[in-house]
Amino acid sequence: MNYFIFIITSAYVDLMRNKARTFLTTLGIVIGVASVVLLQAFGLGLKAYIKGQFDSLGTNLVFILPGNMFRAGGSGFGAGSMGSAISFDEKDLNSLKRASDAEIIVPSTMKSSKIEALGKSEYATIYGTSEEIFPTRNLEIDKGTFFLKSDINKRTKVAVMGPKIAEKLFGQAEFAVDQKISIDKITFKVVGVLKSKGGGGFGGPDFDSYVYIPYKTAFLVNNKKSFSSFVIKAISSERITDLKNETDKILLKRYKEEDFSVAESKEILNTVESIFSMLNMVLVAIGGVSLVVGGIGIMNIMYVSVTERIREIGIRRAMGALEKDILLQFLSESVLLSLLGGVLGLLLSFLIVLILRIFFPAYIDLSSMLMAIFVSSAIGVGFGVFPARSAAKLLPIEAIRYE
Repeated sequence: MNYFIFIITSAYVDLMRNKARTFLTTLGIVIGVASVVLLQAFGLGLKAYIKGQFDSLGTNLVFILPGNMFRAGGSGFGAGSMGSAISFDEKDLNSLKRASDAEIIVPSTMKSSKIEALGKSEYATIYGTSEEIFPTRNLEIDKGTFFLKSDINKRTKVAVMGPKIAEKLFGQAEFAVDQKISIDKITFKVVGVLKSKGGGGFGGPDFDSYVYIPYKTAFLVNNKKSFSSFVIKAISSERITDLKNETDKILLKRYKEEDFSVAESKEILNTVESIFSMLNMVLVAIGGVSLVVGGIGIMNIMYVSVTERIREIGIRRAMGALEKDILLQFLSESVLLSLLGGVLGLLLSFLIVLILRIFFPAYIDLSSMLMAIFVSSAIGVGFGVFPARSAAKLLPIEAIRYE
């Protein structure tokens, strides 16, 4: 035990002789470890963010979309064949309402439109839907009220706004209630403003910028009188599979299998997460290149150190030091260099993540920490063994006579 303490202490003293060179040598490892750990932290945070977004949308939901995007044989979310690019209509809505495992069926039609109010104009997503979208998607009112089922049947020109678009048009979201807005030259009355839902990150939908209107009224600004999708809430989580099979059978009476897709929220979440996981793996591999560069830097410096200390090595060998003693001496210096870089890289990562958590739920887990220490140690051994062996193989007489 005392032997190894002596070796490590000697290595530390030798490294501290030239602090600037030691720091610059470890800088490559610091950057490499920080890159890999941070990319993993971003990946973990991204998964947590996506899961939070899906959880906030509601549970026990089944989504029906046009095109073959989720079925077997497709390549994942958004990658399958779009089939005949069908559009759903009220006949489909009425058919789906007969599904015995469905509690709520919500149609939707979306269009990006210019909204004008009080001399200001903004582009936002107009979401034509039913009054049941609000409990289904866990949307809560902040000011005013939701529109009602009667507003759909009467084709009332009323709107419920997300807080972000309301704030852009009226300065403060609460001022929007009872105000008039113009959508495609058609005047609507704002009856409510929603509580903030978030979203909009990483190309996802920005729910706070949606303007919800009754779907029959939406046919005034979307004269195709069609729906882009349906959201169906199952009566219980145990009946989701039955609901999917039932909706499949209903729609297959009118459409081909490749014309539409039926998926539950967990399937969409898993598909999106798998895409981001693959992307994160690629980014981590790119970050790993920095570790290799840092390892090469350590190897170069250790070779320089061997050349500078040839006489010292010769004297140690002449005084009885064995090959393994010299090998361990230089190998321990290499490992200490890389471990120092690993610890500093980890501390830098913690600092950056601590700042980022104000805006994004990134976090570093135990596996990332252990990986950082293991990888930095492995680099020290892997890139340090060759210069260490070179030092250990020097003959004592030649080393002492070296100029």
